[in-house]
Amino acid sequence: MGGPRFGVPIVIAEYDPAWPHMFEEERGRIYAACGRDVFVAFEHVGSTAVPGLAAKPVIDMSPCLRSIAGAAPLIPKLEALGYVYQKWTESPTPALSGEGTPFRRYFTKDVDGARRYQVHMVEAGHPWVRDQVLFRNYLRTHPETARDYADLKRRLAAEYNAGRTDKSNINVGYTDRKGEFVRAVLRRAREEIAPGEGAMPEGMQR
Repeated sequence: MGGPRFGVPIVIAEYDPAWPHMFEEERGRIYAACGRDVFVAFEHVGSTAVPGLAAKPVIDMSPCLRSIAGAAPLIPKLEALGYVYQKWTESPTPALSGEGTPFRRYFTKDVDGARRYQVHMVEAGHPWVRDQVLFRNYLRTHPETARDYADLKRRLAAEYNAGRTDKSNINVGYTDRKGEFVRAVLRRAREEIAPGEGAMPEGMQR
């Protein structure tokens, strides 16, 4: 189903070593459906990409294209794999608390009624994916910051779930409230890493 998610409880799970394997297997399915060469890079992003980090059990993936114009013929191929194209996210909407993400093609896939995969298709080198990779890599190499992030997520999830109604917005009630922490980590990461260094260390995951 398309559209924002309201009234959905936040589940923060302990790290599952199966998550990297789930990413690899799903990436393989996408390669088989779309062709490997259409992607410049294919990143595992989000908390499930950080070993040891508690997370929502959803595998976030960012396939990177030479041009976002190349996404159009890939949409039906992902839909054939069970993905739902969330076109609404590309336009301004209160549900996103912002201007939307016209630079991204966003897809979701549920398994047994639960969200399991999210695909964020962008152009290679776009600031969105560069920040995702930088944040991921910083948490991988700074376990104390990863622990702080896990603690924050558990606290925000508990607060959101305690006040949740069928009209509660997961983006505003949980996702957006992590923003200050994420921005602070990115500032520290940029101070530690020279410009251009480490932006895509796994980038050509082909």
